[in-house]
Amino acid sequence: MEKLRLAVFASGNGSNFQAIVDAVQDGRLHAEVALLVCDKPQAKVVERARQAGVPVFVFEAKQYARREDYEVEIVRQLEASGVELIVLAGYMRLITSVLVEPWYGRMINIHPALLPAFPGVNGIGQALAYGVKVTGVTVHFVDGGMDSGPIIAQTAVVVRDDDTAESLAVRMHAAEHELLVGVLAAFSERRVLLEGRKVSVRAQ
Repeated sequence: MEKLRLAVFASGNGSNFQAIVDAVQDGRLHAEVALLVCDKPQAKVVERARQAGVPVFVFEAKQYARREDYEVEIVRQLEASGVELIVLAGYMRLITSVLVEPWYGRMINIHPALLPAFPGVNGIGQALAYGVKVTGVTVHFVDGGMDSGPIIAQTAVVVRDDDTAESLAVRMHAAEHELLVGVLAAFSERRVLLEGRKVSVRAQ
């Protein structure tokens, strides 16, 4: 079976990007990271990609009149790179129909909460402020809404009484890395089926 060709979109440190690259390199994931898309030229993830030999498309949104304009260029980059699946991994920009419509069912996002609870920014802070005892991580398909697409997989993380945003984030990131790599492995083995809002992941 051919390796699944991935594009990772990220805006910051890129720990999920690194988890994917590590899983590819050590054989846990039958895939190739064909492209990194980043909207912050100075982001740590750009350095990570270059060290891993992953092609990078970096842009600055302020250089474009509209969001749709840079997404048209992103679509060109995806097509030129032969990308099959987009992974939003800490990408801090809203996605428009330019990307959503042609890539629906082939674009996923990882979110630091058990959706539909705490969508949007700062899922960890929202969970702590609300006082939940359990939060977690969700991988879902991307649609036109805010973290509203069909859910592929979730994993729970217990919130401790003495947790701060920083201490909880450490465990959340570990959960993100494990869940995301597992979901991508299922995609690489063609085991993910989307029907309406229902997602089935067949056993190996």
